Amino acid sequence: MSSAPVETTSWESYKRLLGYTRKHWKIFLFAVFGFILNAQTEWAAAQLLKYIITAIQDQDQASKNMFPVLIITLFLVRGIGSFIGTYYMSLISRNIVYALRIELFDRLMTLPARYYNENSAGHISAKLMYNVEQVTAAATDALKTIVREGAVVIGLFGYLFYTNWKLSLSLLVVGPFAAMLVRVASKRFRKLAVRMQNAMGNLNHIAQEAINGFLVVKTYGGEDFERNRFDKASRENLKQGMKIVVTSAINTPVIQLLMAVALAGVIWVALQPGITGQTSPGEFVAYITAAGLMAKPIKSLTEVNEKLQRGISAAQSIFDVIDETPEPTGGTRAITRLKGEVEFRNLRFAYEPGNPVLHDFSLKVAPGQTVAIVGRSGSGKTTLVNLLPRFHDAEAGELLIDGFPIDDYPVGELRKQIATVSQKVILFDDTVANNIAYGAYRHLPRETIVAAAKTAFADDFIRELPQGYDTRIGQDGMQLSGGQRQRLAIARALIKDAPILILDEATSALDNESEFYIQAALERVMEGRTTLVIAHRLSTIENADVIVVMDQGRIIEQGNHAELLAKAGAYAQLHSRHFSEDDDGRMA
Repeated sequence: MSSAPVETTSWESYKRLLGYTRKHWKIFLFAVFGFILNAQTEWAAAQLLKYIITAIQDQDQASKNMFPVLIITLFLVRGIGSFIGTYYMSLISRNIVYALRIELFDRLMTLPARYYNENSAGHISAKLMYNVEQVTAAATDALKTIVREGAVVIGLFGYLFYTNWKLSLSLLVVGPFAAMLVRVASKRFRKLAVRMQNAMGNLNHIAQEAINGFLVVKTYGGEDFERNRFDKASRENLKQGMKIVVTSAINTPVIQLLMAVALAGVIWVALQPGITGQTSPGEFVAYITAAGLMAKPIKSLTEVNEKLQRGISAAQSIFDVIDETPEPTGGTRAITRLKGEVEFRNLRFAYEPGNPVLHDFSLKVAPGQTVAIVGRSGSGKTTLVNLLPRFHDAEAGELLIDGFPIDDYPVGELRKQIATVSQKVILFDDTVANNIAYGAYRHLPRETIVAAAKTAFADDFIRELPQGYDTRIGQDGMQLSGGQRQRLAIARALIKDAPILILDEATSALDNESEFYIQAALERVMEGRTTLVIAHRLSTIENADVIVVMDQGRIIEQGNHAELLAKAGAYAQLHSRHFSEDDDGRMA
């Protein structure tokens, strides 16, 4: 079972996120140096104003002549600092996105089937694409603003205190009020950011369903329904987005207003008789200019809170997935090639506690034997066969292969010993050859791929494709017929050459010609292998060595075709009701 995510504070999530910057600390120092260099030009601009006013007042022509050079130098230094800071911080940002996305995808590849059953593909992909991008707002964009604008504020404050520290103290009065506003806004931003991520997940989920199921949408006139569904999700996304905008739009001007009140107070006090004392006009103008220059960086610092909270919220959702318990790696028992003996001993399994799907299930399958599993929908047939490759683990009882508990074997090695062909064929937007020799088998030579295709009766139609084995077949192989896709899946199972084969309704819902080829291909692929067959086709079942009839997670009958018909029990009823062939060879 997937573990429940542990509640973490925003600060803990942010510290963990910043941990991804550690290996880039040298680059980070370059970025900080650039932003500090850029920040110094802000108070230097006020000092430069004092310089020119004093030069004009003193009629110092040499100083006047230096003024253009100083302006150019000022903006040159500002530009260099800005470039260094922005470039290196962006470099860290993109590296963090890369690292997080890779780590998240790696974890998704190790999560148990249960996680995918409980979470839609749309929400998972939204985390991988949208949420990871949002993290940069907290990891580097916000950090960039905090460092750059923070350095500007510190530099300007330092200049103001250096110029007149008594007068500058009044600017600090607004600090507690600003902090209180930021705290309130932070909670609001974080709450809205979570809603925004959920809205994006829903939007992505609806779009994926409509796109992947476009044939059903068009066939059953679902266009308006899907448009309305997408419009509703989009409106929710818009609503949450605008709430974030409103919160930010209120927060920033209120804090600016507080600063303006404080600045107005400083100017009023400074303009009172006897307050400025011996302060020259140049110094006074420079002081007021420096105080005025603080408005922009403070505005940026208040706006960064929204980015920060959005990024932290996204980081928490990503860390929740990364912290999910991966599926077990299994034991250390070495595997060369299994014989294929399978034994289920008193197995019990439930997707939800207290609602078992399998009850004390016991069955022994000899090496090379073909066992057909039949029963009504929901009787636990697919759940049973999914225990073999450890997509799920039983709650109680034992599952043994070749006499050893299944968890003694490394999961990766165990799965190499099991091939599966199901009714729902999964094909990738790649070439025919790469779909047959997929994953760990991509290195196999073309001759091996062709041989598997011939055995699966797929070679003829493959050679008729525009580029033969190098033809790209589109997402889910939509350019192929159902029978052609099924034969590619059988070729993929053949190329694996596994001693245990699972056929999960592999011949369901096919036309006569496709069924003929696939049945012939299945007979070839089943040769010399332990085969578990879930089927609704008479021809697939009646030739099995053993037929197991399941109901509500238990075996209620067991024997070969003739024996079970002779018993006139549950199998005979299923046979007469569901497995009798009609005129076109299909089950009635």
